[in-house]
Amino acid sequence: MNIILLGPPGAGKGTQASMLVDERNMIQLSTGDMLRDAKTSGTAMGKKVAEVMDRGELVTDEIVIGLIREKLEGDKKGGFIFDGFPRTLAQADALAALLEEQGEALDVAIEMQVNDDVLVERILGRAAEAVAAGGTARADDNEESLKIRLMAYYKQTSPLIGYYYAKGQLKSVDGLGKIEAVKAEIAKALK
Repeated sequence: MNIILLGPPGAGKGTQASMLVDERNMIQLSTGDMLRDAKTSGTAMGKKVAEVMDRGELVTDEIVIGLIREKLEGDKKGGFIFDGFPRTLAQADALAALLEEQGEALDVAIEMQVNDDVLVERILGRAAEAVAAGGTARADDNEESLKIRLMAYYKQTSPLIGYYYAKGQLKSVDGLGKIEAVKAEIAKALK
């Protein structure tokens, strides 16, 4: 089974992806992780990624698709969870073409719906708890950064909700429920 988790920053995509990896033997394809791994891999693609990132530039869609292609050609286990990709309609089209080329298909895009005000409160609370426990909060877990990240999400990524809805591949879950409740809703969406 191949799925996409959609939702704004802080909606819990990473938490839910980790549980799917553990329980369904799926492979989480996080573009951020893949880029960091590629940068230090020494492969031809990795050298290309390192050069672009070292110049402080954004990695092209072509490079990201190349990294995803490499992963799809390996062990498929229980399928793939696309986390952080696609972010745009062009990337969604590129992913669909790549999956078809590999003899794969997208089974479902799961939208983790949230209320922005509650989401901001949740993330700021998480940051405060981390500091109170003697740790540190993520550098981007502050109200200003959150609003910028949410704006970027709505401008770039939210059109994917309509895209996958039109293809009959969208399922929505309440992303603000308790972790186990969200997990149960996702399990129901995967049936």
